[in-house]
Amino acid sequence: MPKVSSDTLWELAAAEAESRESGVREEDGGDAVSERSVFLMGSKAGGKTSILLRCLDRDEPSKPTLALEYTFGRRARGHNTPKDIAHIWELGGGTSLSDLVQIPIITVSIRSLSVILILDLSKPNNLWGTMEKLLQATQAQVEKVSSQAQRAEKSKAGAKHQMPVHSISRSLPKDYPDRELISPFPVPLLIIGSKYDIFQEFDSDKRKVISKTLRFVAHYYAASLIVSSFTVHAIYEIICYKNLIPSFLIFIPKTVSCESTKPLVIPAGSDSFSQIGSPPVSDVDMSSLHAKNPKDLWKKVYERVFPQESTSEQRELKDPAKDPQYSEPQIDTMRTQKDQVTDQCHASFKNI
Repeated sequence: MPKVSSDTLWELAAAEAESRESGVREEDGGDAVSERSVFLMGSKAGGKTSILLRCLDRDEPSKPTLALEYTFGRRARGHNTPKDIAHIWELGGGTSLSDLVQIPIITVSIRSLSVILILDLSKPNNLWGTMEKLLQATQAQVEKVSSQAQRAEKSKAGAKHQMPVHSISRSLPKDYPDRELISPFPVPLLIIGSKYDIFQEFDSDKRKVISKTLRFVAHYYAASLIVSSFTVHAIYEIICYKNLIPSFLIFIPKTVSCESTKPLVIPAGSDSFSQIGSPPVSDVDMSSLHAKNPKDLWKKVYERVFPQESTSEQRELKDPAKDPQYSEPQIDTMRTQKDQVTDQCHASFKNI
């Protein structure tokens, strides 16, 4: 007599739904739909939307991103086959709205998530601050969601046929360059330098500082790096191809370019600290910087060459109502009138 399974139909359906949500499916002849999540962030007005529209082959003018926007891309693997889907989130406002990372980075998306950081090369005095704040906010949210997922799994310790949830971390090969000295970003990361045409007009020494600093940061986080005017193809690879990120690699170009005088195309694992060398500044006494670690040293050297601008404006723009890119003349006029009435009421109460 055949053995009767103890699993109920509901348990099997729940396990299947959880498997689909995680974006991780077994290779079963190519019939399964692959879903991925891509989170774009970076410098304000740094060209994120323009690059994304070109990548998705949408012939429409780009508009300022309103806080956080969602779109999606689909790609068919062949004739009469399911289309792979990429859920794409774009964060606007530079660093002023970094708290919104909690919306796209959730338990459902984290196992298939990749991050694209786009930095405006034409504004080097904002580059390090933008990069540091956005990466810190994203990493903190990924680690938070990872911890929540692990606690949720422990609470279901007796459940069967559930997708195991492990700590969200990237496992690098044993021969990965400087494996013991780097701190891999918890999800695959691609760093892109935009507005390369303006960057090319910079003094050669400044270009060298920016290029080598980005190389150091990318290698430190085990990220891929592109500093070039040809970025659309790379993002298309990330968003649309099946097996989007099979392991720690985001995108594998046919050639690798590490020279600061040329566009940089460096996939994760193709660089090393020995190739990058020390910070390219001869008139700075390294011992006087009192750096805590190599990353801190590069930060101090970079900020010595490109003093970072004040963040007072960024703190003010945390209120989207004060951001000019969200202006609505009629609504703003009414808002101003209401604020004036409120101020008058407060002044009246004080005089009582």
